[in-house]
Amino acid sequence: MTIRNWPQQERPREKLLRRGAEGLSDAELLAVLLGSGPRGTSAVALGRALLRHFDGLRRLMSADRNEVCQVTGMGPARYASLRAALELSRRHHLEQLQRGPALSDPADAGNFLQVCLRDLGHELFVCLFLDNRHRVICYEPLFRGTIDGATVHPREVVRQALACDAAAVILAHNHPSGVAEPSDADCRITRRLADALSLVDIRVLDHLIVGDGDCVSLAQRGLI
Repeated sequence: MTIRNWPQQERPREKLLRRGAEGLSDAELLAVLLGSGPRGTSAVALGRALLRHFDGLRRLMSADRNEVCQVTGMGPARYASLRAALELSRRHHLEQLQRGPALSDPADAGNFLQVCLRDLGHELFVCLFLDNRHRVICYEPLFRGTIDGATVHPREVVRQALACDAAAVILAHNHPSGVAEPSDADCRITRRLADALSLVDIRVLDHLIVGDGDCVSLAQRGLI
């Protein structure tokens, strides 16, 4: 049975408008995003099928196009709706950082960076560029792949920092293994970048390693 045949008060979109989004289940929120299910099936049933298939929202929202489109009723358009919702959430977090007060605690940046990096299947090296009051200017993904001296280029980080007119930088990357402990390579590239940026009077405030559920600060470890 499609949602059109449901009592109006039980339809996800109408429930959201009446009660607010927090009053909906995960499947109902997915139904609002997806709009409809396959022929003869409701969008809520499709949402439930996705949650079962991926064992929850986290794996669903980090799955690639091929994985998602294997579920009956899903196609490129519905996959695009899910990706757009996730990207809007990330941009909302970034806007909060940019308009908020100066960053004074690694956790302030760590929460945002976990949203961006935690569920990636590959390593991604990114920078938060800050002004002289340590307010966020912009977020830039820079290098993809194994983080070592061959793949992270200090010259490119310096170029981007100067282009943003940054006074300070927070470095970050993820460990797809889920273990956030910094490696020797992480420490080496942090020192190289700090040395390179210091030549143009830009300070590296921290290097955050994002794992599965935690975020390690090299500054707090005394490694910067």
